[in-house]
Amino acid sequence: MLINNAGVAWGAPLEEFPEAGWDKVMDTNVKGPFFLTQQLLSHLEAATTFEEPARVINVGSIDGIKTPVFDNFSYGPSKAAIHHMTRVLAAHLIKRNIIVNGIAPGPFPTWMLSTGVGGGGDTENTDWDAVGKSNPRGRVGSAPDIAGLAIFLASKASGFTVGEIITCDGGSVVS
Repeated sequence: MLINNAGVAWGAPLEEFPEAGWDKVMDTNVKGPFFLTQQLLSHLEAATTFEEPARVINVGSIDGIKTPVFDNFSYGPSKAAIHHMTRVLAAHLIKRNIIVNGIAPGPFPTWMLSTGVGGGGDTENTDWDAVGKSNPRGRVGSAPDIAGLAIFLASKASGFTVGEIITCDGGSVVS
């Protein structure tokens, strides 16, 4: 199993958004997972059987599905690229007995979200309850929320689920 969980963002107003920021986000969020998957294909193939396919799980973001609220103009497009790349790889790799799916998380108490909501990256002192109030579920996500989905995608239970992007966002996208 390979879990591609790369993610950086860059915030700046549209008129000031630097090419270096765009490139850093695209290189980390899109190129990194693609080339890591490519380099590990032989290991994935060596570990697969028809009954137990190998798995690749790409972590995108709901910002790749809906318009982000922050001025991070390359982040959403990079995560949309991960979502599409997941489907493209799934179509190619299922023939090699490798199942590829993706997760699109919403708000979780991370350093990256803390910087966006004014916490400056201080995850311990960010008011996550206040952040969660804007979510339809009324809270931010927790480790068991995302872990349960990853465990499902890594297990036999997902053996017929191929090329899907599953949100884990407390209802943000559907609302």
